[in-house]
Amino acid sequence: MVVARLSDRRRWGIIYCPRIGAVDKIKKWREIRAYLVEKGVTYDYIQSEDYGSVERLARMLADNGYETIVVVGGDGALQDALNGIMSSENSGNVSLGIIPNGIANDFANYWNIGESDYKRAIDYIIAGRTRKIDVGCCKYTTDEGEQVRYFMNVVNIGLSANIVGIANKKVKAPFAKYLSHVRAMMLMLLHRNSYNIKMRLNNQTVENSFMMLCIGNARGYGMTPSAVPYNGYLDVSAIKYPKFFGLVQGIYMLLKRRIMNYKLMMPFRTTEIVIDSVGGACAGIDGRPFAPTYPLNITIMQEKLNLIIPK
Repeated sequence: MVVARLSDRRRWGIIYCPRIGAVDKIKKWREIRAYLVEKGVTYDYIQSEDYGSVERLARMLADNGYETIVVVGGDGALQDALNGIMSSENSGNVSLGIIPNGIANDFANYWNIGESDYKRAIDYIIAGRTRKIDVGCCKYTTDEGEQVRYFMNVVNIGLSANIVGIANKKVKAPFAKYLSHVRAMMLMLLHRNSYNIKMRLNNQTVENSFMMLCIGNARGYGMTPSAVPYNGYLDVSAIKYPKFFGLVQGIYMLLKRRIMNYKLMMPFRTTEIVIDSVGGACAGIDGRPFAPTYPLNITIMQEKLNLIIPK
């Protein structure tokens, strides 16, 4: 554990998040550790205990002067780490590195950082090329006052949030990753609901029955494929409730990365969206369950995070 402020600015702070369903939870870390030793990297290592610990650990590292924080985990772990870093007074001095180790790793894949090649991911971090990227910001009010939650990838509402929830259930099986995706696809085919969603964006009010709503700073598991986390905009995809064969067509177009041409898709691009109501739909944020109150205000914060990216 970190007990004093860091004196060696080159030293990494590493948060290791074991993958859901892994039989040997530290197998990946043993491989990573061996390569770090080979490359002569100095670091401090902490293994997360659960979902809630990553945010706390990331803030602790940032508060104690670590300028390179590396997350070994998936989209949810990255989102938790982002919120920990953003809550630190030293957030502007931190660069975030990614070694993918999750279910989907969508945000890492956007940057062509593959889960299977952790050595390349480490080499990228050693090279230290950074880019300032945009961060999505969610604000809502509870009895405790205004709440803020940050995201890098996407906010999902409706069916897409249900799919993420199923894909991230703690399944204790050797093929948990693949089983979770099969279960998610079955949900898409068999359990479709329509939600009355009201939102305001670009000086207009949109109220309709939608199956899902996605607000992406990046491609958002394919639902906001044109979104990029450095253009100062959020991409919004609202999909109306389809008949069965219309859903099959939608899945096909999603897999072919042509979802923007889907006839039931309503696309928007904006810097701010206010969601007034969601008709009882569930929500998710970067692979984590999300339970905000409404209205929910979502904005984009330009060039807010230093991300270590490939050369």
